Amino acid sequence: MKKRDRKRDTVKIILYTLGPIIILFLLIPILFDDGPSSKGNVAIIPIEGVITTDGGASTLGQTTVSSSQITEFLADAERDSHIQAIILEINSPGGSAVASDEIASAVKKSTKPTVAVIREAGASGGYWIASSTDYIIANRMSITGSIGVISSYLEFSGMMEDYGVGYERLVSGPFKDLGTPFKSLQPTEKNILQNKIQFIHEFFVDEVSENRNIPREEIARLATGEFYLGVEALNLGLIDQLGDLSTAEQYLRTKYGLQEISYVTYQPPTGLLDLLTSVFSSFSFHIGEGFASQLKEEAGQGIMLI
Repeated sequence: MKKRDRKRDTVKIILYTLGPIIILFLLIPILFDDGPSSKGNVAIIPIEGVITTDGGASTLGQTTVSSSQITEFLADAERDSHIQAIILEINSPGGSAVASDEIASAVKKSTKPTVAVIREAGASGGYWIASSTDYIIANRMSITGSIGVISSYLEFSGMMEDYGVGYERLVSGPFKDLGTPFKSLQPTEKNILQNKIQFIHEFFVDEVSENRNIPREEIARLATGEFYLGVEALNLGLIDQLGDLSTAEQYLRTKYGLQEISYVTYQPPTGLLDLLTSVFSSFSFHIGEGFASQLKEEAGQGIMLI
């Protein structure tokens, strides 16, 4: 027992001694990183997750992206004289109409070539942004399009009635509490909300038609909210080419003569707390990796449907 205790104490001493050194080693490169520099000539701006105005948390644990942050990145890339082209790496199901419009407007203001590379998804607001670029490349199995608008909310009036909970309505205008979940939606109110959605939809169609230089009636025919695979989107004229980042490189070489391409990735700065959390999470993951790997080997590789 004493030998075992001595070994345990030795391990603790090593961990306590080397732990801070390892963490410091991981922190130093990031703490002294000033963000994107002019070492490359092509800017990569990832648009990952649900598109919001502030990048706040979304439902069901989905990642979000801030339109404020992306428009700032676009402005930075525009000002940088070393940057000759901008690539938007899009993997987004869409999001806020306002946020999508803000990013798309910023893209169209750029005087430099812009390329969208859609990986898994560039749908709804994500496609709105992609359509604002000069050239769209998408994976053949990616989800694109989905030109449409959705709005919904949960209505609790029936449940409230079952539990004897009342909604005392005090308003200064007949539609001031339009869309409240505490009362059922009346036909007139539903028409008002539907008209607002339709107005945004028409604006969406106008933007895509203008951005892609496709007759409006053709885009309107496709704007049912249906999503299209990359191969379908190519045939419909919604994208320009199937491929990935290497395809974008070839396009920039051929179209704009950029023979040597080096990237500058624009990403939100990592805070110290986020970094420490990431370090400890990674450390914990690797500690448990051996056991998990053993279970996977014993159970076999399953089939995942995503």
